[in-house]
Amino acid sequence: MRAFANHILRVLTLTLACAWMACAHAAQPPRTVVGLDDGWEFIKGDGADASAPAQGTWTKVALPHTFNALDGTTAQPYRGAGWYRRSLAAPRPGRGRVFLEFDGAALSTDVWLNGTHVGRHEGGFARFRFDVTERLHAGANELVVRVDNARQPDVAPLGGDYTLYGGLYRSVRLVATQDVHIDMLDFGGPGVYVGTPEMTPERARLHWRARVTNERARPERVTVTARLRDAAGKIVATTRGTAVLPARATIPVELDAVLAKPHLWQGVDDPYLYASEVTVARAGSAAPLDRVDGEVGLRTVRLDPDRGLLLNDRPYRVHGVNVHLTWAPGKGTAVSDADIDADYRILDDLGVTGLRFAHYQHNEHSYALADRKGFLVWTELPLTSEVGASAAFAANAAQQARELVRQNFNHPSVFVWGLGNEIYKVDDTSAHLLDAMQRLVKDEDPSRPTVYANCCAPIDGPQAMHTDAIASNVYFGWYDKEFADLGPFLTANHAARPRTPEALSEYGAGGSAQQQEDPARRPVAPSHWHPEQYQALYHEAAWRQIEAAPWLWASFVWTGFDFASSGRDEGDGRGVNDKGLVSMDRQVRKDAYYWYQANWSKKPMVVITSRRAVKRTVADTEVKVYSNQPAVRLRVNGVDAGERAVDGHIARWPVRLTPGANRIEVQAGASTDTVEWTLAP
Repeated sequence: MRAFANHILRVLTLTLACAWMACAHAAQPPRTVVGLDDGWEFIKGDGADASAPAQGTWTKVALPHTFNALDGTTAQPYRGAGWYRRSLAAPRPGRGRVFLEFDGAALSTDVWLNGTHVGRHEGGFARFRFDVTERLHAGANELVVRVDNARQPDVAPLGGDYTLYGGLYRSVRLVATQDVHIDMLDFGGPGVYVGTPEMTPERARLHWRARVTNERARPERVTVTARLRDAAGKIVATTRGTAVLPARATIPVELDAVLAKPHLWQGVDDPYLYASEVTVARAGSAAPLDRVDGEVGLRTVRLDPDRGLLLNDRPYRVHGVNVHLTWAPGKGTAVSDADIDADYRILDDLGVTGLRFAHYQHNEHSYALADRKGFLVWTELPLTSEVGASAAFAANAAQQARELVRQNFNHPSVFVWGLGNEIYKVDDTSAHLLDAMQRLVKDEDPSRPTVYANCCAPIDGPQAMHTDAIASNVYFGWYDKEFADLGPFLTANHAARPRTPEALSEYGAGGSAQQQEDPARRPVAPSHWHPEQYQALYHEAAWRQIEAAPWLWASFVWTGFDFASSGRDEGDGRGVNDKGLVSMDRQVRKDAYYWYQANWSKKPMVVITSRRAVKRTVADTEVKVYSNQPAVRLRVNGVDAGERAVDGHIARWPVRLTPGANRIEVQAGASTDTVEWTLAP
């Protein structure tokens, strides 16, 4: 690694001043955070071994960066090493600690600072940190990072129906703290955990658990203060406690307070958030040594086997989509906050009340945005398709489970912990691992239920017996069976395990906006013919049966957006799972999207289906409309074809097209839609 010292790297001057050094005449701020997303260089591949990069030309990049984004939809996307390097200039810290913080890097990460190996992290989706205090020196510091997304037998995931991208695909930063600080090495978590052990409409008992670290060689007596502020910034609850911190140790400090008349977080109807503020100071001093802030939502969630989900003791229907944290080709997992904001606006328009984060931990912004929008989130471990039998694999799964829970414990949107998805081999290995994850996660967080996404089988099979709740991935009418088989399947599951809360974790069908057939015939899945109209028919039938099953605590369409899956070759192209309600480039909302919008959204809407079937060869056809309004009026080429009642969110008219262009217009209250179909017999 020292060979890199001769490279001339761009030096970014960090204005850190007193945050990095002991200052005799100025108070230090509790923390200083410096972003490191710019100024990187990248090269793909290892040299002679994994201790040095390949020979060649380094290219300038900025984070987030995915090194196999361009080939993510090919049959063989790159799985291997990628190297990153940059310089940073900082004075050697005096008192205090300095941490390198990575928001995520796939799949394993090794870090060197000034030629010395700082540490290794295995797992591609969670935040992790390294203490680099002893490795920094005054002047230029050389940071080198190796990221490897190759399959690694002791690191989850081992498989899955999605392209495993690689790179420093989330942000990196330096965080400077004082010697006494809230724990920075708690599995990437905030070090402060807020719960509500008791809550009624009259009062909420609040509990803070703050992990406080003393890096000094002598004990320190500190005061820890927790405050809760309402949405207007007013302090509505305060508590404090004193603790003696042993030298070179971390201890938890437990604090309790009571809040009268809590304003509850009520999903999309009222996603009310408080602000939590926790400070650590030396006993007798008002100057904070450290401070951690965060948003908090107060709510209770219970899964009832007969009534479904109860949010704050009231039935609440959770319906939504699965989402991968990926974007269009060329970007892969290197999504920005603006990309996520745009996706969530599309989901907001759709009318979702919940999301399933497939099949791994998503980034902090995704959870925070779900908190603010009121979306209930199922988040899960990357135990997909296959698991390993080694002790090292079990240890890595445990590490990733702790990271998932601790980093997302404070998010009110998170309502279940998913322990796995479609582990195909049912054996002692998978059983022991799921049992271990169940014990670990329940020990980490007894307040939330666990769930497993069970593939293709009744919920009384052995793989479905390890978690508090269970859910099913089924595709009747696509891979097998018929549309009408979904309802009986759900009913049979409910009868087989009447005391187990049941959900539908995946259901869906492929749909290409470029493939049109009206009326649509059933494709032979998987095939290269995925007409958009058949996908819509699938979802029309599926949702009616889901709606008739009140015991389901959630249902999630597979998926919200088309995404890269390198092993697939179907529909209108290879390497894409096209079951999304929205195209991979986010430019097309398919007919099935509008079907759910008509059922889920409270905003008035009307949409003509088969809108992309613009070239017609048969004059006699049907105009089918989705709407959440009571009636819709149709005009064809300016001629009023009458008003029809909307039945089950659908209105239909038989029409005869004339040769050439035909203008189809519909109106439902203030909502309108128009398409043009051309008849060329």
